[in-house]
Amino acid sequence: MTLRLFKYLAKEVLVSTAGVTLILLLVIISGRFSSYLGRITEGKMTFEFLFVILGYHIPSFIQMILPLAFFLSILLAFGRLYIENEMSVLFSSGISKIKVATYTLGIASIVSLTSATLNFWLAPLSEYKAAEAAQEQNQLSAFDLLLPGRFEGRGQQTSYIDSFTPEEGWMNQIFLSDVTGKKGKRVPVQTFAAYAEQIRIPSENNQNYLVFKNGTRYEGKPGTANYRITQFDTYAVRMETKDQSAIDEPYTQSTINLIQSSRLADKVELQWRISLVIMIPILAVIGLSLSQVNPRQGRFFKMLPAIILMIFYIALLIWGRTGLDKSKLPIQLGLWWIHGVFMVIAAILFMQYNQLFERRKAKQSKIGEGE
Repeated sequence: MTLRLFKYLAKEVLVSTAGVTLILLLVIISGRFSSYLGRITEGKMTFEFLFVILGYHIPSFIQMILPLAFFLSILLAFGRLYIENEMSVLFSSGISKIKVATYTLGIASIVSLTSATLNFWLAPLSEYKAAEAAQEQNQLSAFDLLLPGRFEGRGQQTSYIDSFTPEEGWMNQIFLSDVTGKKGKRVPVQTFAAYAEQIRIPSENNQNYLVFKNGTRYEGKPGTANYRITQFDTYAVRMETKDQSAIDEPYTQSTINLIQSSRLADKVELQWRISLVIMIPILAVIGLSLSQVNPRQGRFFKMLPAIILMIFYIALLIWGRTGLDKSKLPIQLGLWWIHGVFMVIAAILFMQYNQLFERRKAKQSKIGEGE
């Protein structure tokens, strides 16, 4: 009976958690997808990179979604059990509310273990891979991101290619408009060419050159004395390269490195990862305590105050993290005091849920009557 009941409650909560997580994940991904599509149309990233970067960010999305999804799932699943009087049957069968709380914490331990795997291992690893992919993307030149038949850029800094020849690696019918500085003045330059290709020279630190073939270069403003027209067979332009920086953001570091680090930012990140795991059993007790509703009230009667309490919890953690990052809060105090406050709230709500206060009043009244 005990194991069967635990499996039943776990199925109700975990299936609901998976569903809510999937829905919230799709909402976040759709928002990011739209943002990345905008960058693609502006020529700032390739279409293939969009799916790579989204895939790497999914564990980080889930690590933030999971506590929220689990809390909402407890409210929905247990609220349904109260509405359909299944909880009343359990209590009349000798199952106490403390026993139900024990089962709930058992389910919370499963979710906490999943959250710990995400927070301490998978999400940092994925974010590190995402940073590596972003650096590789930054090394691409503007011509690597060009789409045939479209003007890219704005104003006097515009590029256009008519088509690619994949076999030879040529770009056909090139137009390049740019502005150069000469003697403190901005001079417009336009280059037309029949063909162009990119050449990387390893002996020059992998320096990229754009080599134009059979074209014309216009420099300056028409009608001025400095206006020049140059026809060429071959014309090479050195492409600007970006130096690769070290990937040392705290959210990309492994948990082992954070533990060994003495940097403030790393200590804050470590506390944040631990907080996302600690809050799950606390939210489980709060959710269980607020899920009890009268069938006449409906399962959503206590949903709003419960969600407000959860939002306040998360908002306090974010505020605390910001305060730690800016050294406005001592690192020794950290985020632990916030969890302590909500542990007290969870304990009070559970005692009220378990009718401890009512039983104590009834016991005192019986003692008074006996006297």
